[in-house]
Amino acid sequence: MEDMDMTNSNETTDRDAWLVARRELLAQEKQLTQLRDAIGEQRRALPRLRLEQDYVFVSSEGPRRLVDLFEGKQQLLVYHFMFGPDRDVGCPSCSFWADHFDSMIVHLRQRDTAFVAVSRAPWTKLAAYAQRLGWRFPWVSSEHNTFNHDFAVSFSSAEVEAKAMLYNFGTQPAINRELPGASAFLRDGDTVFHTYSTYARGLDMLNPTYHWLDLTANGRDEAELSYPMAWVRRHDEYPG
Repeated sequence: MEDMDMTNSNETTDRDAWLVARRELLAQEKQLTQLRDAIGEQRRALPRLRLEQDYVFVSSEGPRRLVDLFEGKQQLLVYHFMFGPDRDVGCPSCSFWADHFDSMIVHLRQRDTAFVAVSRAPWTKLAAYAQRLGWRFPWVSSEHNTFNHDFAVSFSSAEVEAKAMLYNFGTQPAINRELPGASAFLRDGDTVFHTYSTYARGLDMLNPTYHWLDLTANGRDEAELSYPMAWVRRHDEYPG
């Protein structure tokens, strides 16, 4: 794919010239769509990993096994939400992602898919934080199991201090005790298979607000910030 010449991207032009430029970009967008479809096929073709450990979580309904989180569906999506047991509030960036969860769940269920967020904080803290932000999506605590560590989103202090290459399939160091991710699971009766996980920038595609901003002239407008999401706040903390 050839790079577009963006030197005149901010010029004002007439309708005909604008259409020429837009159709040039459209051709590249179509290539990206085709590539995304092809990668999606490869993602679905990945081998399945049978889980031998029977994780038990704490929920609003008491202890629940991993298979129970499917709610009778064949598939389960998990968001690994950064909220450690020593914190009183969840990560602002994960909260940004979580603001989109409630509206999608009804649609996921029509495709035989359940959804849940998982964090290591005690369930009482999760419930209080969800109430504060008006969330209703299922959220369970993995405080008493190794789920977060096994799926490489929670790390020991020693691993963080050593900058151990444990995150994102061993390609990035563990820079915090808690890091974000998303995982997909498939159920055959009571047998659960891990089919996919993604971390770091792989989570980008799961944030609708970012993709709407990508359509604008200014885009995400983060280049001059100290780090890309420096502007993000919990939705009840924005001024005005």
